[in-house]
Amino acid sequence: MPTLADQLAKTLAAHKRSIQARNRLLAHRARHDMREWRVKRRERTRQLIELGGLIAKAELIDLTDDDRAVILGLLIEAATKLKGDNRDQQLLLWRRRGSRAFAQNHLAERL
Repeated sequence: MPTLADQLAKTLAAHKRSIQARNRLLAHRARHDMREWRVKRRERTRQLIELGGLIAKAELIDLTDDDRAVILGLLIEAATKLKGDNRDQQLLLWRRRGSRAFAQNHLAERL
């Protein structure tokens, strides 16, 4: 006949399993939640992560010693140039540089 301690241990183990199952269910629901605000939030998060990756790819983190004020200053300077008269020319120049960098990176990854 099982002792009270054995029964308590089994009950606690069952309780722990039910909590784990509930947590798995909630995590699954959160991953597959398709409410409009949640989808937009995921898209924005992905966009911010990708933009941060571009800052890293441009080596701005290392070149500025991870000084976020400097990085923000660089981005503000770029935005100021885009507000100027030579916007189209500046975009074309930066687009070409970026395309070359992506192509070089792609070739380096293949080797």
